[in-house]
Amino acid sequence: MRGFWRGIAIFVLGGILGTGFGIALGIFFFPFWFPPPPAVEILTETDRTRLIAAGTFIHANPSDPVHWGKGKVSVYERVVYLEPDFQVGPGPAFRVLLVPNAGIRASSEVKDQMYVDLGGLRAFQGSQRYLIPAGVDLKNYASVVIWCERFSVLISPADLTAAAQAAR
Repeated sequence: MRGFWRGIAIFVLGGILGTGFGIALGIFFFPFWFPPPPAVEILTETDRTRLIAAGTFIHANPSDPVHWGKGKVSVYERVVYLEPDFQVGPGPAFRVLLVPNAGIRASSEVKDQMYVDLGGLRAFQGSQRYLIPAGVDLKNYASVVIWCERFSVLISPADLTAAAQAAR
């Protein structure tokens, strides 16, 4: 009789743990299985003030096949604009950040920075616009970074080049 109840307890515990593990995997893989459609946002005439800087997202760690990005970014006086060729690998809780340092290639280089969070990434590809909060001095920010807030991981950085230099 004792073996019977022990078997039932193991069966129930296995069912609970298996269900919990399955739900956790489903939550983790959801953005991979059901990614949002590509974004198609455009700049308004008020957004197209003066181009301050531009950059290109890169795959910061080529040995990491999951965390990557590519495409161009433009920074105007009031808006950060991810160009139509923007693309990142899917994942949970991505944020768009303005970071003071250039040359960011590791997560540890972002964690201790005083960055400006522009908001959550709305799609893994396509054009998107993010308003820059009033009072932010863009001269103090040399990078735009896609950051995974949930796991504190660098997804893709873009070093910014001043608009006058980018036009050369």
